[in-house]
Amino acid sequence: MKRFYEVPAKITALAMVIAGLAACQKPADAVKTDLEEVGYQLTPEEWFRASRENDPAALKKFLSSGFKADLENPDGDSALHIAASSGAENAANFLLERGLKIDLPGAAERTPLMVAVIADQTAMVRWLLRQGADPRAKDANGFVPLMLAVREGRSGAVAELAPYMRDGLDDALLLAALVGRADVIDSLTNYGASPYARMEDGRTALMIAAENGHQEAVQLLLDVGASRYAATTEGLTAADLATAAGFPDISAEILRTPPPDELALETPAHLAQVMDAFVDRAEAGTGYAGIASSDSVISSDVPARRNAPQARTRRSGSLPIAGEILSSRVPNNLVDSPRRSSASGSKSPSSSDGFAMPPIIMRHYRERDVPLQLKSVQGETATVQIAGTQPQTYQVQPGDTIPGSNLIVVRVQKRMENSKFSQDRAIEVSVIDVKDTQTGVTREWISGVTSAAHDPVALVEDSATGKRYLATPGQHFKAADGTEFIIADVRPNQLIIEEAATGAVQTIPLRGPRG
Repeated sequence: MKRFYEVPAKITALAMVIAGLAACQKPADAVKTDLEEVGYQLTPEEWFRASRENDPAALKKFLSSGFKADLENPDGDSALHIAASSGAENAANFLLERGLKIDLPGAAERTPLMVAVIADQTAMVRWLLRQGADPRAKDANGFVPLMLAVREGRSGAVAELAPYMRDGLDDALLLAALVGRADVIDSLTNYGASPYARMEDGRTALMIAAENGHQEAVQLLLDVGASRYAATTEGLTAADLATAAGFPDISAEILRTPPPDELALETPAHLAQVMDAFVDRAEAGTGYAGIASSDSVISSDVPARRNAPQARTRRSGSLPIAGEILSSRVPNNLVDSPRRSSASGSKSPSSSDGFAMPPIIMRHYRERDVPLQLKSVQGETATVQIAGTQPQTYQVQPGDTIPGSNLIVVRVQKRMENSKFSQDRAIEVSVIDVKDTQTGVTREWISGVTSAAHDPVALVEDSATGKRYLATPGQHFKAADGTEFIIADVRPNQLIIEEAATGAVQTIPLRGPRG
């Protein structure tokens, strides 16, 4: 009787094993059938197609059949890279939830963010940044996403990445000039890239665009304030470089005979109004339309940035200037602007950094060269040259009006001065003082130094009230608690603030009209 029951027991155990094996096979077969019903085959190629077509439901079925989420295609890209290049946000989110790293390197060590940039998927670039994608990662060639965006001419991606890469905006602008992308130059300057940036040999973005024949980029750079008269370390101007490279039309545009307003000296009130109007236009997204040449000194995001406030209503009256800046009105701490991104790498200055600064944002910078050069002084006679396609040279004395302008010569002299060009030894220089009879502004110009229409100025904004003010070197102002500050220096990319009592120094970076 015992043996009678043993045999069925063995058969039952074997049957259970067979049934178990069959059960293991059934899900894969079922998944295959399910996928075929919705138009997919159970192959690696179809896995990547499901990602490209933004189909997380299909991706889930693939995984249940044994596919690995980090499967790579022959190029070395994952399904997350494919989703990024296709703007497939749902698929990308599904893959991240399944454990794929957001900065997973793929072909050429490019991250999904880089792939989205190259594919011109602006919305995906924005989404990946919000998920924590690293904007400073480098591909196999050393390119960060911003530089890839510039190289490929992806102005939308540039606008998304610029707030995260403020310390790289000038380099990006120089690259944009090299590849001749005016729309990218537009985006970069809106977030604080400086048209005054230079390479080690002294070349500016204007010079680079000019010598490479990029006429639209040249015109835009001129519109945003790039100097026509700046020179390289070898003394070559943008016009010289354009001529040498075989682009006479670009050289002629740079050297065109200046209109009288380019020989004018502006009052602080006019500077404030011009800069304020410029920022308003940029914030409203109207760019350069209708900007007159006299106004178009310095900088629009392509589509409006997320969380960006609407352009403010125009204020009546003129902006406060000089000592009126932020006088006893603002709290003694730096308040973040609504546009500021916590991912930008910036932090609010505090007492641990030196002192607590007033809540001011640097929105705009301006400097303007005058197309006039003092060549020499002999006695009471100065020789000046006005730039143009055919430069004009004149000899003037005190009381004379410089031809083609409202500038009257006030004084002509020579004097001894220390110069960095003479290793700080005193040398004799020629000097001329002029006065604009229309504005009453006076300037001193020195031979060998670019003639400027005004000192460098910045337009700053009180982040608490939205009001704007003109900031100039040497300007004093007070915070709400009575602490006195000095504008120690105004530079293309930053404002240097000094606490009067202690001498402690802080910097406020240029954020740009829409930064």
